[in-house]
Amino acid sequence: MTQLIRTLEQQKEEFKRAKLLATPIAGLVAWFIVGLGGIFLSSTGKVWVLFAATGSIVYLGMFVSKFTGENFLDRTKPKNTFDTLFLFTAGQYPAYQVHIF
Repeated sequence: MTQLIRTLEQQKEEFKRAKLLATPIAGLVAWFIVGLGGIFLSSTGKVWVLFAATGSIVYLGMFVSKFTGENFLDRTKPKNTFDTLFLFTAGQYPAYQVHIF
């Protein structure tokens, strides 16, 4: 597979053209469920709904992205330098967290 080399400016323009709807929709669904749980459930139930809903936003986003056309899991799209940087920094956070505490 040949690697397409694009400048950071080209990658920024591609990012500007993207829809970016899947994650906000997933967050809306998750927080709506948390709100309903907050009205109808006991304190223990509220905690579990909050725990499950906030933890599932990423997975809901992956599911919704298939319907919005973003398709987060599409491996045919060229890699973005900013995505790689984000994943690197997100992966470093747990190591620093363990070190601090």
